[in-house]
Amino acid sequence: MSTSLVFRFCIMMFLQFFIWGVWYVPMWTFLGTLEIEESLRGTAYAATGVAAIISPFIVGMIADRFFPTQKVYGWLHILGGASLLMIGQATSWESFYPYLLLHLVFYMPTLALANSLSFQNMMDPQREFPPIRTLGTIGWIASGILVGSSFFENGIYHLSWPAFLGGNPPPVDWSSIANTSGTFEIGAAASFALGLYAFSLPNTPPKMKGKTVSVGEVLGLKAFRLMKDRSFAIFIFCSFLTCIPLSFYFQSANGFLKEMGVSNSEGVMTLGQVSEIFFLLLVPYFFRKLGVKKMLMIGMCFWVLRYVLFANADAQTHALLYLGVIFHGICYDFFFVTGQLYVDKVAPKDIRSSAQGFIAFVTLGAGMFVGGELNGWWNSKQKLPTGMNWEAIWYFPAIMAGIVLFIFFFMFRDPTSTKEV
Repeated sequence: MSTSLVFRFCIMMFLQFFIWGVWYVPMWTFLGTLEIEESLRGTAYAATGVAAIISPFIVGMIADRFFPTQKVYGWLHILGGASLLMIGQATSWESFYPYLLLHLVFYMPTLALANSLSFQNMMDPQREFPPIRTLGTIGWIASGILVGSSFFENGIYHLSWPAFLGGNPPPVDWSSIANTSGTFEIGAAASFALGLYAFSLPNTPPKMKGKTVSVGEVLGLKAFRLMKDRSFAIFIFCSFLTCIPLSFYFQSANGFLKEMGVSNSEGVMTLGQVSEIFFLLLVPYFFRKLGVKKMLMIGMCFWVLRYVLFANADAQTHALLYLGVIFHGICYDFFFVTGQLYVDKVAPKDIRSSAQGFIAFVTLGAGMFVGGELNGWWNSKQKLPTGMNWEAIWYFPAIMAGIVLFIFFFMFRDPTSTKEV
């Protein structure tokens, strides 16, 4: 693939994840300013899971069969941008949630379409795609730095260093743009820009034009036969359960950091994505040396450790907070990326794509939905007159991750074939 095309796909991937990151992390705080209760905030985050369940139908039934990928991709981002603008006008739950769900229904299919656009225009995807995908993580980092920095103060633009890099933070911790509709408006602008930009990307005809595609194929259910293998079934079950503590981090960590006195929490949370890039580079090496079981267990152990650190942190021990955030890289990469490599190895070639779709349906769809609802419910139960009982909030996912680790350790068997990538 030419250097110019690599650059164009890098821009695409950067904006793809910038759009999501700029509003997703601070949404919990924004909903607080609307005085929306914790249980409904969990429902808001669970909408990601609902949209992820719907997403395969848009990709498999429409994008892959009727229209060029870049055009579907572009229109979905334009429609997604319009729904983000409507979210910015919300003053209540009733005027917020329908447009949030609508935006996510438009946005979630673009994750798969961005990958499809890249893969279909590459000569060697295994070598060419990882550097391009890294720009997505950098886009998420950039969104957090922008929202969590001192660029914005009471809605006014200021050109200065981000607070966590030594700039002057806003005088009031809770008065940053993260508390306003500004995050959704920035996301809308980026979504419109990417939508228009998509039409300049290489023409990519639909892969399944003229072919009949069943619902089972779209959802990856052809891979269900792999569940006959006990270890694969345990892996799927544990992946589903692990997405529940993952939801606790994405939903509650931002508000938690703010209450602990971290004024630039959105910027601090991007340290997790920085570590994600670092540990991603280590995954292939450790996968060959350790095998899938040890890799997955390391990831699970760090989920437990991260939440224990959060549970024992307070406004005077920010080091524990920062360490817990930095652990995101090893938590995510050693479990989810390793899991994708494992699925790719154990699935026969004829159902390999179906198997990846199945794991995405289980984790991003069902797992994130249950995690969002459970997190909202548990947070609502831990609301005290003096504030949130953060110790109880964080020990809950820590215990859950520990139980998943216990089940996985005794019931999963590491096939020796997965030690070669």
